[in-house]
Amino acid sequence: MKEKNKGGRPTRYKDEYTDLAYKYSLLGATDIQMSDFFDVAESTIHKWKHDFPEFSESIKRGKAIADAEVANSLYKRATGYEHDETKVFNNQGEIITHQITKHYAPDPTAIAYWLNNRQRDKWAQRQVTENTNIEMSHEQWLDSLE
Repeated sequence: MKEKNKGGRPTRYKDEYTDLAYKYSLLGATDIQMSDFFDVAESTIHKWKHDFPEFSESIKRGKAIADAEVANSLYKRATGYEHDETKVFNNQGEIITHQITKHYAPDPTAIAYWLNNRQRDKWAQRQVTENTNIEMSHEQWLDSLE
């Protein structure tokens, strides 16, 4: 399903780009990175998204999945989490395995980041600057320099 550009020149878009764009979006690629990957201008990526709805949807779908996974990881870091792990030991040539549960405490940086972005009105870090608007005469200013 190839379309022609307004100038009549055929597009460089290929049907397999839909799947490639989806996979690259899963890795967190931006439109600029996508344009480098396909060796086209960023404006061409925007045009392809407009001209080829399946291309646009594949990028949206990939970005949504990647963003959801990152958000889930941030949430786990902010709230703490645990997971099962198999430890492997060598006891005089005999391999021994043991199941353990690893626990991770909540991470203060992840907590601050989450709250700052999710409840900005309550948790945003604000800089307070004091306005010291002192008026001086020219003579007072000269005296303060001495």
